[in-house]
Amino acid sequence: MRFHSLPESKRYAEDESEYTVVLERYNTVLDELFAGADVYVITPLWTTEAEVPSRQAVTGYWQSLLVEDDPDPDFRTYCHLFAARRPWRRGCIDELLRDIADDNVAGVLITDTRMQRIHHPYDGGADVFLATSEERDRMRDRHADWLSRHPSGL
Repeated sequence: MRFHSLPESKRYAEDESEYTVVLERYNTVLDELFAGADVYVITPLWTTEAEVPSRQAVTGYWQSLLVEDDPDPDFRTYCHLFAARRPWRRGCIDELLRDIADDNVAGVLITDTRMQRIHHPYDGGADVFLATSEERDRMRDRHADWLSRHPSGL
């Protein structure tokens, strides 16, 4: 399901009061998903090189994926994934969430350690993947005001 970060499906915050709303919505859902548990914060780094950049190699490197296997090496694309395990507490990744809201960072996933619940924040909102449709429906109903009014839900 998809939640929007600001009222009226506004995409970007323009002042501190709107950033407060964005972070409140992100953190409310994250608390409901992960309170009292450890989470993985997974961040991607996209390159045209198979090797992990040396400055990143020791900071939680998890795995690399060949995303675009073009015959021309200049057009191959790799996604290097970094995973940091941490206890979830409200506000603990606010700086990262603010960067995501401003579209300075993209592709971040926050998940429980069994990867059964996934929170994918992006500029404008967050996609949430839950283990059961019942759990999804309960969360959707709690935050109905944050859903898109568009018929597709997007």
